[in-house]
Amino acid sequence: MEGDRLESAVTIKNIERELICPACKELFTHPLILPCQHSICHKCVKEILYFTLEDSFNDAASETSNQSSPRNRMHSPSLDRIDRVNRSASQRRSLGCRGWKRNSLTPKTTTFPCPGCRHDIDLGERGINGLFRNFTLETIVERYRQAARAATAIMCDLCKPPPQESTKSCMDCSASYCNECFKIHHPWGTVKAQHEYVGPTTNFRPKILMCPEHEMERVNMYCEICRRPVCHLCKLGGSHANHRVTTMSSAYKTLKEKLSKDINYLISKESQVKSQITELGLLMKEAEHNGERAKEEASHSFDKLFDVLEERRATALRAIEASKNLRLEKLHSQIEEYQGLLENNGLVGYAQEVLKETDQSCFVQTAKQLHERIQKATESLKSFRPAAQASFEDFVLDIAKPQEALGDMSFLSSGVDMPEINEEQSKMYNKALICWDHPQKAGSADTYILEYRKLNREDANPAWQETEVFGKSEIISDLDTNSSYAFRVRGYKGSICSPWSREVILHTPPAPVFSFLFDDKCGYNSEHLMLNARRNAVESRAGFPLLLGAERIQAGCYTTLDYVVGDTGIVKGKHFWALRVEPYSYLVKVGVASDAKIQEWFQNSRDLTSPRYEQDSGHDSGSEDIFVESLQPFTLVTLGMKKFFIPKVSPAPAASKDSMNRILPMPSCIGICLDYDKGKVGFYDADRMKCLYERQVDCSGKMYPAFALMGSAGIHLEETIAAKYLKYEDEDM
Repeated sequence: MEGDRLESAVTIKNIERELICPACKELFTHPLILPCQHSICHKCVKEILYFTLEDSFNDAASETSNQSSPRNRMHSPSLDRIDRVNRSASQRRSLGCRGWKRNSLTPKTTTFPCPGCRHDIDLGERGINGLFRNFTLETIVERYRQAARAATAIMCDLCKPPPQESTKSCMDCSASYCNECFKIHHPWGTVKAQHEYVGPTTNFRPKILMCPEHEMERVNMYCEICRRPVCHLCKLGGSHANHRVTTMSSAYKTLKEKLSKDINYLISKESQVKSQITELGLLMKEAEHNGERAKEEASHSFDKLFDVLEERRATALRAIEASKNLRLEKLHSQIEEYQGLLENNGLVGYAQEVLKETDQSCFVQTAKQLHERIQKATESLKSFRPAAQASFEDFVLDIAKPQEALGDMSFLSSGVDMPEINEEQSKMYNKALICWDHPQKAGSADTYILEYRKLNREDANPAWQETEVFGKSEIISDLDTNSSYAFRVRGYKGSICSPWSREVILHTPPAPVFSFLFDDKCGYNSEHLMLNARRNAVESRAGFPLLLGAERIQAGCYTTLDYVVGDTGIVKGKHFWALRVEPYSYLVKVGVASDAKIQEWFQNSRDLTSPRYEQDSGHDSGSEDIFVESLQPFTLVTLGMKKFFIPKVSPAPAASKDSMNRILPMPSCIGICLDYDKGKVGFYDADRMKCLYERQVDCSGKMYPAFALMGSAGIHLEETIAAKYLKYEDEDM
């Protein structure tokens, strides 16, 4: 019923694009599942690897010889298909990815360029032989092909001519039958009557998943760590020996329920998706209309600028023309004046004749007027100065600033820079501390609006909650545990606001935060462990007595684990706390322990703190026979040398490869979650709130946070978020 409903909601034609190989762009043929969970045709995998190896041989040959040989391309009847696959391989090479090592003339493929995600995928030592066939996808493709060729019937393989239309196909016989032939060749009460049959088909590939590592074994279990099917030999002594596995039926039921739930969720949101598509269509039309309008407004703005420039140009030219005419007029008048001086040559001759006059009275009468004219001409020659200058330096336009302004001309801005949430300073613990800043000091805002919302699957578009902030940080309380929240902020300067910042997603702890300090009265070794005054940090040191006795020890010094516990116990409920281990720490163990176990540790510290006999954490400490026993009243995990060690879960001998799988990079902040009622403890990467390891623990009595240190080491308890984190003043002011 459920399958029919889903099939009616999504027809086979609507999923065609999901059935296309990303390499050859055709329907899948014998698809394989890559480690990245993308599928690709078996033939396409071989062809892409062929081109990769072909390129590697050409590159290797070019390194040993200056002569190049033509490429021998693979012959195939489908040249278009080869070209598409070749382009897929070329895209990989253009990204600079390497699928083999260039240290020999016979390169070995170690990675495969997935055409779906464009990443290099590690195929492992077995290469394509280690890939599973995607039978489910193969079956769906076959159903699609049958729907596409519904008009062409599949005929019975055993009918006498003319054959009848087949009604079913036997997967064991690899043949199609009509009803009569099927009854004849599969008589009741025989072995053939038990054969598996399906509707008419031409695909008779056996639907059996065999283990890639053990080719003769069928997969019958599911590894929850690697998320892939495995066989019983993989669990007994293979690479999945210490992994958590479940039965195939249980994994089938769980995954089918999850997938069905997700599909039902998507189908239930069909109307919402359609409305969102309609909304996006309207936005496209609005964007197109507004874009054309913006182009018109920009063109109009430039026209205004052109008009202003044209007006200023005409004014400047008129001023220059008027100045030029005035100067020419003055110079022309001065020229005429000096031309009059040339006419005074007759005056000089006349004066010379007057000088010949001997009658004094007659001379004086004539010479006085003549002398005034001669004196005026003499003064003009002594004080020659042009009436106007030829230079127009005063009329050179200063366009530097306007040119710079035009060059800096841009679209209108809100005047407030977009703030950016500082993910390094922001943190999530008992509360959420959100910090932000501005890229530029000049564009800072007066106030801010911080919005946040809880992300969940039930509500596709949850409402934002907002709070007004006058500084650059804010503390948000009353958040749900084990949830994800999105945060964003925008600035306001008067009535002007900035765009929203990029959304930042933070995860709340899986349980309420448990507050405690280190117990300075628990009986810890004060010679080796040193607590700070606030009792929220502990540091390990060798101690003075060990230094005094070192000169008597010829074979080296021996040190033990030193324990310290929290000052508050847990008797019910679910609690979470976090801590930071110093990167230089040699060996640190963290976890939980019952009050009885803690008392036993401190009373028998010499025997039970030896690293050879310490079995509390499950850390092998160099011994392969040490593993985690179930339902112990304590659980400790080992950290040290910037590594996080996942404890063993079985006493079976493990390969070196599996030992490396249990070693993870040490998170900067480690979280511990104790569910007292369910008797379960989990260890988290507290920065991402991701569970790294979880196991059962016997919660008999009061449980305490427990810690052990060896060698040089340090632990800091994570401080709860309080109002002291807020910064209301700008430090740069």
